Amino acid sequence: MNMDLQIRISRKILRNPLMNASGVLGDSPDSIRLLSTLGFGCIVTKTLTWEPREGYKPPIIIPLKYGLLNAVGLANPGIKAGKELIDAAKEKNIHIAISIGGVNVDDFVRLAEVASDFKPDFIELNLSCPHTPGYGVDAAKTIAAIKNIVKNVTSITSIPIWAKLSFSRSLVNEADAALSNGASAIVLINTIPAMLIDPYVMKPVLTHKWGGLSGPAIHPIAVYAVYKVYEELEAEIIGVGGVESWRDAIEFILAGARGIQIGSALIRCGHNIVREIIDGICKYMAEIGINRLEELVGYAHKR
Repeated sequence: MNMDLQIRISRKILRNPLMNASGVLGDSPDSIRLLSTLGFGCIVTKTLTWEPREGYKPPIIIPLKYGLLNAVGLANPGIKAGKELIDAAKEKNIHIAISIGGVNVDDFVRLAEVASDFKPDFIELNLSCPHTPGYGVDAAKTIAAIKNIVKNVTSITSIPIWAKLSFSRSLVNEADAALSNGASAIVLINTIPAMLIDPYVMKPVLTHKWGGLSGPAIHPIAVYAVYKVYEELEAEIIGVGGVESWRDAIEFILAGARGIQIGSALIRCGHNIVREIIDGICKYMAEIGINRLEELVGYAHKR
C-alpha cells in the first residue's frame, strides 16, 4: 500500500497523525524512547509542573468495562527534567510536544520560557485536568483566564502552542479564546470528571474520591467536540478520547481533526494498537480510493 499519511500540524509535517496523550508514559527518557518505537508521528510528554509532583496515593487508576477512571494527581518529574525528555526524542528523530501545567498566568509563562529553551516542536498547555486542585480547570476556569494564559505564553515564545481543553457548554468560545490569542491548535478533549463508589466499603474507590474518565465511554463526546469546534472555527484540532481502532481515529479526522492522541488504549489494548490503527487507516484509504490523508480532514462537513 502506497498511502500518504503525512499531515501538517502547527506548521510542521508529521509522518502520520498519531501521538500519545500526555497522561500516558512520557515522563522519563526511557519512556520517550519506548514511545518512539510504537509508530507515532509525534510524542507528548507528561504534563510537567514547576516542581516535581508525587501525585496521589494508590489506587489512582481503576479499569472499567468502558474505559479507565484515573486520578494520578499530575505526578511528574518537574519542568527541569524536560530537557532530557526532548533530547531523548531528538535522538530518535521524532517530533515532540512538551505538556506544561501551571496554577496561574505567571506559572504558565515561566514554564513556557523554560520549555522553549529545550526547543521542543510544540508546547501543549494543560488547561483542563479535572482532578488536581489549582491546576487545569481551576487555573483556566473562565474564558478570560484562557485568553490571559494563552496570550501571555504566546507572547514569549515562537514555538507553536496547543491548548488542551475538555468538554463544556462553552467549548467553542473557549477554543476561540485560545485561537484568537495565539494558540495554533486545540486539543480535544481531556478526561471527564467521574467517580466510582464501592457499595460494600461505601465510599469512593479512588484515593482522591473523583478522577477523570477516559476510554471508549467518552469517544462519542470527543468526536462531537471536534466536529463542533471545526464547524464553527475551522480550527486546527488534535482529537483525543477513546481511540482504540482505526474507525475511532478516522471518525476524528472526518470530524475535523488533523492529529489524534491515544492514551487509555496503550493500557487497555497494548502497545501494538498504534501500528494496528495505522494499518487499519491505510486499508480504509485503499478501500475508498484515497491516497492522501489530508483529503479526509473535515470531510464529514461536506456530506
